[in-house]
Amino acid sequence: MTHSRDERLALAALLEEKGPQAPTLCEGWTTGDLAAHLVLRESRPDAAAGVMGGPLAPYTARMQQRLAASKSYAELVAAFRDGPPRLSVFAIPRADEAANTVEYFVHHEDVRRGGADWEPRDLSADLTEALWKRLKGARLFLRKLPVGVELTRQDVASAAPYRIIRKGSPHIVTVTGTPAELTLWSMGRVTASRVRFDGPKAAINALQAWGRG
Repeated sequence: MTHSRDERLALAALLEEKGPQAPTLCEGWTTGDLAAHLVLRESRPDAAAGVMGGPLAPYTARMQQRLAASKSYAELVAAFRDGPPRLSVFAIPRADEAANTVEYFVHHEDVRRGGADWEPRDLSADLTEALWKRLKGARLFLRKLPVGVELTRQDVASAAPYRIIRKGSPHIVTVTGTPAELTLWSMGRVTASRVRFDGPKAAINALQAWGRG
């Protein structure tokens, strides 16, 4: 088993448990929308290209709606659980682990934390380290930061932080949390991640007010 496979199975089980109308942290999406997104992403990478926005976003939305209309929720969850089509790039084991570990972890938490009364999961040491390692790629999602940031682990004091400098800004805000919480924060789940900010007050205010659209 791999981290991506573990998270896939856990997410599929949670989607099955919650049903198609449960809220998620993905703005405007229910669990039914999320299930359609997960299947579309693996079966039609061309159609999923607009999920991050941009000129292809309307096309992606239409394809996702068509998929959701053509399959039942149970069929979508089963298709996701079974894994990508044989010819999908995600069917390559190393590609699956590299591309999907964070993807499925975050979407798992989107469902868990979409409602009330959640608490962070107890993650394995291996998954925690995998998430921390992949935080090096957070620059992609944080490239338009209003200030610089340092992503700092609260669970391992000796770990060197990841620093992302904002050109033109002299300020650095230290964002502290576990690798799981830092991952969620860096992926835009700012209201449902348990992190701490340290730095100049004006810089913290600018970071907390920052929109990622």
